[in-house]
Formats: sequence, C-alpha cells, structure tokens
Amino acid sequence: MKKTATQINDMTFDSLAQARALTLPSRDSMLQRAPSVKHFWDSNTPLLTAAWKAWEENGEAPNLKPDTSLLDAKLRDAVEQAWQDPNKEAAVKDLWEEVSTGVYQAQFFDPQRLAELRQYLNAVADAGIPTRPPYGIALNRHGAMLDPRSEGYLAAPAFQAFYRELMDQYMRPIARLLFPNIMGYDNQTFGFSIQYQTGMDTSLQPHTDASAATLNINMNLPDETFTGSEVDFYDRQEGTVNRLTFKPGTAMLHLGGVPHAAQPITSGTRSNMVLWLYGDRMQTPIAGRPADPVEAHQRWTIPDVELDQFAPF
Repeated sequence: MKKTATQINDMTFDSLAQARALTLPSRDSMLQRAPSVKHFWDSNTPLLTAAWKAWEENGEAPNLKPDTSLLDAKLRDAVEQAWQDPNKEAAVKDLWEEVSTGVYQAQFFDPQRLAELRQYLNAVADAGIPTRPPYGIALNRHGAMLDPRSEGYLAAPAFQAFYRELMDQYMRPIARLLFPNIMGYDNQTFGFSIQYQTGMDTSLQPHTDASAATLNINMNLPDETFTGSEVDFYDRQEGTVNRLTFKPGTAMLHLGGVPHAAQPITSGTRSNMVLWLYGDRMQTPIAGRPADPVEAHQRWTIPDVELDQFAPF
C-alpha cells in the first residue's frame, strides 16, 4: 500500500522525535567500552539513519550542501585535471611540501569558505540527533564519527556524499602519488572529526595510526586563533622531532606508521577532520617494503570492492 504525503511527514517527524529522545550512554561507560554502549548504537542505527535523512528533508539542515567547491582552488583544479589525464598528476604533487620524513603539507580547504563548512557542522552538532564521539585514545566531546562503518556516524546524506568524494577523488589518489607503497592497502576508509579545547580535550600522547595513510585537515577559521596544540612528528631516519602547526584549511598527509603527538592547547580551540585509508580487514603495508611499479593511470582509480565492517575504534 502506497503511503500518503501526510504519512511520510508523520514518519519523518517520528524518527526525528524518537532520535532526539534517546539518552546517550554515560561518559564513563563509553570510555570503558561497556557492552551496553555498543548495543545502544547498534540497536538504534536504523532510527538514527532515518533521523539524519529527515533532518535534511524537512528543511532543518543548512542550505549549504558540502561539496568540493569548499576546497582550495589550486588543489581542486590540479586534481580534476589529473582525473582527466593522469599524466598531469605532477601538478598535484607539486602542491604538497614534505615537512618531515613521510609527512606532507598543503592547503586543502579554501580558508574563505571554511565558515560555510563550519556552519554546516555546527548545525549538525545542534541537531539533537545523537552522534558517537571518538573514543579511541580519548573521548572527544566535540567530535563525531564520519564513516558508515562506525557506530553512531554522521549519516546525513549530503555529508556522506561529500565525505565519499573526499576519500575517492582526493585522498586516495594523492596518497598513492606521495606514498606508492600503500597501493592495495587503501581499499577501506575511516574518518572522524575532533576538537581540542583548553581545559577539556587538550592533547594526544605519542602514537602511530592503524592506517596506511592519514589525512589530517584543519578546519579553523582565519580569525579563529589558538596557541599550543602543535603536532610533533618523530623522524626515525634523522632521530629528530619536528614540531608543526596547522594554519586554517591546511592538511598534513602522512603514513600511518609515522609516530606523532599533539601538544597541549593553551588557548582557543583547534578543529580538525581526520581521514584514514587502510586495506581489507585493516591491513597496512609492511614498513620499508619496496613499492611495486605503478602507472599513473592506476593511481587515479576507485577500488571496486565492498566496504567491510572493520573499524579501528
């Protein structure tokens, strides 16, 4: 039996209302990864997915639909040309500066468009629909899981289309270009947002990522300053520590095995989007293993594989 427009609107309202009425698990239970926490997210996945769709369809979402027009124009143009002709990929590589061994930096988002992206993410935070904060290394109160394999992820359809484009059209081919040995270990994706605030989630201890490659993108506005929160990268070859700072819209792309840490933030906030690539069942390349020769056109492809359900945290 076909549903009427009124029935559909009622279902939309019901999914939003029911999602907003949910009581999140306690902070302690999330930090302890109690079984009840996983049950909460798993049992409510259909409801939360419907609620995010309803949030967009009933006009509560901002008019902005995130897309690649938010990216730095030079990067966007170079990537688009490389997809049309992979032999032009050198123009993409030229935009990335190696700032530490195995770590590259470039302008990723257009600083003048970041306010639009942040407006969208602020609306997400104010939507009243539960999202799961990252609680891998620490429970970040102002972050969200971005990938569909994660419990309680940001399932808004417009954002998911944007996220998928970032991973498939930008991160993967660029990471393959800079790090040839990740080919074959980049079929699967993972992502989260994170915010460092004075007196709250202030730092991150030295660690490596469970990824083949990590893209860490700053989302601070040009007038949104902070002090501290530098990222230390440990150069095993040189035996040194290189301390780097994010500028609005810049990104650092590095091998997951590069040790790094975030220094304590001393004023303001730092907001970042962190994206990972790895292989099926979370496989990553063996460090130091020579990369097989790869033609340019092989880098600018999208793997034809199903997304698995293995998530690092």
